[in-house]
Amino acid sequence: MSVLHNIFFFIIAIGVLVTFHEFGHYWVARKVGVKVLRFSIGFGKPLFSWRKKTPEGDEIDFVIAAIPLGGYVKMLDEREGNVPEEEKARAFNNQSVSKRIAIVFAGPAFNFILAIFLYWIVFMLGSTVDRPLVGEVDEQSVAAQAGFQVKDEVLKVGDTPIKSWNGFRLAILDQGLNGGNIQVLVRDADGLEKTRELALGDMHLLADEGDIFRRVGFNQWWPEFKPEIGGVIEQSAAEIAGIRKGDVILRVDGVDIDQWMPLVDMIRSKPNQAMEFVVLRDGVEKAITVIPKSREVKDGERQGYIGAYQHIPEEIRQQLVTRVEYSPLQAASKAVVKTWDMSSLTLRVLWKMVTGEANLANISGPITIATYAGVTASIGLVSFLSFLAVISVSLGVLNLLPIPMLDGGHLFYYLIEILKGSPVSETFELHGQKVGMAILALLMSVAIFNDIQRLVQ
Repeated sequence: MSVLHNIFFFIIAIGVLVTFHEFGHYWVARKVGVKVLRFSIGFGKPLFSWRKKTPEGDEIDFVIAAIPLGGYVKMLDEREGNVPEEEKARAFNNQSVSKRIAIVFAGPAFNFILAIFLYWIVFMLGSTVDRPLVGEVDEQSVAAQAGFQVKDEVLKVGDTPIKSWNGFRLAILDQGLNGGNIQVLVRDADGLEKTRELALGDMHLLADEGDIFRRVGFNQWWPEFKPEIGGVIEQSAAEIAGIRKGDVILRVDGVDIDQWMPLVDMIRSKPNQAMEFVVLRDGVEKAITVIPKSREVKDGERQGYIGAYQHIPEEIRQQLVTRVEYSPLQAASKAVVKTWDMSSLTLRVLWKMVTGEANLANISGPITIATYAGVTASIGLVSFLSFLAVISVSLGVLNLLPIPMLDGGHLFYYLIEILKGSPVSETFELHGQKVGMAILALLMSVAIFNDIQRLVQ
């Protein structure tokens, strides 16, 4: 059921994103007078199709096809077949370069517009987020050298206000992508505001796959209370073994357990090794054998995990979370800024990959995206809309890259046309398509390989 759940929301996500992207091409093409023949969501064999007549008298085929990994808008074009003399003025290839640029650019532009709209809804609906409270920092780490203390609440990173732990992580990645020093304003446990300088130096945060905060030395603050199970993940080691919500862990392998983090550390140290749990359930002690699953975390090191999370009493939860929401006008402004910031960050991360300063293991493919689609949908509407916004930004940025076969490749051809005064030759364009297909095939291979690696781990 979990796999079907992920696939369903993956198809919903891709369907929405591709529809908006292709609608951008479609809408602008019709506005500038180009004849549209087909609007397809997906590739391959049509599953559903219908024909619509426009006010101009054109008949357009609308198609939902079998392979939901993209789409296209087919326009009248002399390069793809004979065009009647009376319709040549409406063919795409006969439009001015400015009109062709507008049609091609409209696809990515609509992805950015969709992201702004989604972020606007997210900021208005608001969300409950983890407060940016710093826990124990790792010894000898950059965070420790900066003087971060337990229960420091992060207020700003540079000039960026911070409202949540995830916002803190994103700001550190954004401002620390090139290393250097970062000014972090905190409120310490005594209520005093202090500035701590995070000296990253020449550290490359994305040089390895995994949690960037682990490399910097940050841990999230977590209060200490009894190790009670708040829930288990479907098909996890905990669920398979029979661990249930409400179980209180008393002992593991004969060692008394009175706090959650020591339990986590024990589990991490025993991937794929049977562990004997003694839990208190309904007032009765029960012995359960649990075999933690294994995952790679860094440099071949493997850690165990069982897929269970801690129960947090409501009064403690209020210390850990805060509510963030904005008025419609504030949300609109923040949505535009957020979309710009995410676009800039995506582009800079891609450049780091090209220059070798970011690990290619950070590339994700359809399997990982499907997993996140299912997970965010399970969490709630705001989480799923935020996920859609991030993917929409990524789709917009990727499509503007000057790679043949992508919108950015066509825009690059038009730039050459403007400079040389005539279109690029069909031979040049054909060779470009071959190069583009090779690049995209390579990227997809890396992404799918990374997906499979994550599944295996």
